Amino acid sequence: MTSDGVAGGRPLSEGKWAGWAACSDPHPDTFLQAIGRGYMRADGPTRARVALETRSSHRNRLDTLHGGFLAAFADHAYFGGLWIMGHQAQINGVTIDLSMQYLGAGKVGPDLVAEVEILRETGRLFFLRMLMTQNGEAVAASTATIRKAPKPQ
Repeated sequence: MTSDGVAGGRPLSEGKWAGWAACSDPHPDTFLQAIGRGYMRADGPTRARVALETRSSHRNRLDTLHGGFLAAFADHAYFGGLWIMGHQAQINGVTIDLSMQYLGAGKVGPDLVAEVEILRETGRLFFLRMLMTQNGEAVAASTATIRKAPKPQ
């Protein structure tokens, strides 16, 4: 991924997302296109925030954010968080466990922010957790275990 607005790029210098790096999948026609362009920012060596602007395609029939979308965004945010915290090689890691706790009804319109934290790192695994919020209100929490990408031989 490069500095042209794809994961790991230089922070944006203008607009609402100034200071955040834009992230999106550079490969066309992947599932990540349904999630949309996200924004990420490191808050230290073990913490990051990954955010996106919600849109109507993220909603369910009740006009709230779809639980499947929230789980997909959580998975995406874990990798975006790892990337911006300096673990770029893990973009090809694999989620082996992801748990979601839905805490409130998310709304279409307000930005969704995932606060990602590395709890522990071993030789092969990352153990992470996150809290998703909109306007400071909890929408969902999650934990995940990510298997690291194999090192090139």
